[in-house]
Amino acid sequence: MRTILPVKNAQKIPPEVRMVFEKFTKAGYEIYLVGGGVRNILVNKIPINCDFTTNAHPEVIQTLFPDSFYDNRFGTVGLIVKRGKKEEKYEITTYRGERGYSDSRHPDQVFWGKSLEEDLQRREFTISAIVIGKKQKEEEFELIDLFGGLEDLKNKIVRAVGNPSERFAEDALRMLRAVRLASQLGFVIEDNTFRGIKENASLLNKISRERVREELFKILASDYPSEGITLLMTSGLLAYIIPELIKGYGMAQKGHHLYDVWNHSLLSLKYCPSKDPVVRLATLIHDIGKPVVVRGEGENRTFYNHEMAGARLAENLADRLKFSKTEKEKLTNLVRWHQFTCDERQTDSAIRRFIRNVGKENLQNMLDLRIGDRLGGGARETSWRLEKFKQRLIEVQKQPFSVSDLKIDGYDVMKILGLKPGKQVGQILNQIFEKVEKGEIKNQRSVLLKEVKTSSN
Repeated sequence: MRTILPVKNAQKIPPEVRMVFEKFTKAGYEIYLVGGGVRNILVNKIPINCDFTTNAHPEVIQTLFPDSFYDNRFGTVGLIVKRGKKEEKYEITTYRGERGYSDSRHPDQVFWGKSLEEDLQRREFTISAIVIGKKQKEEEFELIDLFGGLEDLKNKIVRAVGNPSERFAEDALRMLRAVRLASQLGFVIEDNTFRGIKENASLLNKISRERVREELFKILASDYPSEGITLLMTSGLLAYIIPELIKGYGMAQKGHHLYDVWNHSLLSLKYCPSKDPVVRLATLIHDIGKPVVVRGEGENRTFYNHEMAGARLAENLADRLKFSKTEKEKLTNLVRWHQFTCDERQTDSAIRRFIRNVGKENLQNMLDLRIGDRLGGGARETSWRLEKFKQRLIEVQKQPFSVSDLKIDGYDVMKILGLKPGKQVGQILNQIFEKVEKGEIKNQRSVLLKEVKTSSN
């Protein structure tokens, strides 16, 4: 189907995209906007980081855009454009065809395509195969839909182009992208497409763990993360990403828990207020250690020390999916310490230990996990004890946490006592810090300087 793009949608095409269209059409080449940028325009949003397809070869594209870059064998030229103070990356790819997918990820042979139709046949999903092109008439754009993508967009359906099994056998990462699109857009996956995912789920083992992690993070950061994880489970993909999580399926819990471990985990993720995918993942897997330490049967089961077992599993998961060191530490710490208590009788020292264990930078993340945990277990979002605990966290942080928080340093000690750098300087600072921590003296510079003088006696 070919039609004129409605004016209200065309108004969402930014000047930078129009500039790309003008460059190609004036030079006599075809150029079309494709993918997520088209979907944004059709729902009256401004597209970002746009993708284009063209009949111009890479060397021609680089002639049109001398500042562009090209370093791959797939005909994709990168272009950095500025929109206000922000930079975006546009990718412009020559029409192409592909043959052979021996690694279930990359084509063995790539050749230049001759037409837009040929290029769109290799696209993964119908809603990704809708394109917008520039008509010769000023301000008029053409909308081209060869595979029913507009109807699927209207009905909120993710459907593979052509035979789903063939598409997923060509590139197994497409299975994760189908789930990601569904969770980002709130769509459902069409039955045949979903069946194709189930039939080819094992091919996910051929995909690099880094790419799997990227798609998992996007699913977790989406508007419907728990639905995305459910799709991963029912399609069979989760068994190749987080198999440990599946062991909680149907595992009943006692006490305040209304749901089994699996459903509690899903609901905790759903209600976690953080948008950070690592925090959301920690919330999803915070009870992943329960199947490891479970004792007893049915609602009489116990899960003592599941947070420690869970931390080990979280660490293994982070290594498996090639997390950065920072991501790994955040995930592991949140799982390890999520069982914190909010007893109003806790001492300041106990609160400080909690903060040191979790890390100041992770306090809000841990509170977000606790909110998800509470709501996911059928409790209210907060309680008077949790609110009092939050206040205690604020108050305790006004006190020094380490020697580096003191209002004096080693240079002050050396100057007053005439010492050279060495262990003695550190010992004196540690003694002073202990007094401050116990509340025996205040963390005020004048007070601490006097304390240094008395320490020489």
